[in-house]
Amino acid sequence: MRRRDKMITDNSLIEYILNSSPVCRLGFVEGEYAYIVPVNFAHSEGCLYIHSAPSGKKIELIEKNPKVSFEIEDVYEIIPADKACGWTTKYRSVMGTGTIRIEQDLQMKKKGLDLIMAKYGAPQPYVYDEKNLDQMVILIVKIETLSGKQSGIFL
Repeated sequence: MRRRDKMITDNSLIEYILNSSPVCRLGFVEGEYAYIVPVNFAHSEGCLYIHSAPSGKKIELIEKNPKVSFEIEDVYEIIPADKACGWTTKYRSVMGTGTIRIEQDLQMKKKGLDLIMAKYGAPQPYVYDEKNLDQMVILIVKIETLSGKQSGIFL
């Protein structure tokens, strides 16, 4: 990271961002270009959990190359100024890399869904229709690198 003064060194703040942010931007390798998709997710024990259809572009890309990158932010605000180059941004974000796998196991699907439902505030108990579980998979990203950066009022 070029701007070490903006690096988040507090692991509890990184955990907070991972657990409070509603959207993860997941980046896949697709030939010469990146393919990025926003997803709902949950974080637990060094992994990101994402629900998905069992087929489609994400699944095809995972089968070709399971290496992914991701970006998550929990605060973002443009701060205007009188001069064009005086504008700035307040933000807190986490970026990382990992290896993603497609999980078909019923218990792991339920675990992933439980984490996601709890994160977004769904009332318990969580009851899943077996037909719905058969028509989806859980994607699990094992986080390999993780860094946080912030700018603005947080410093």
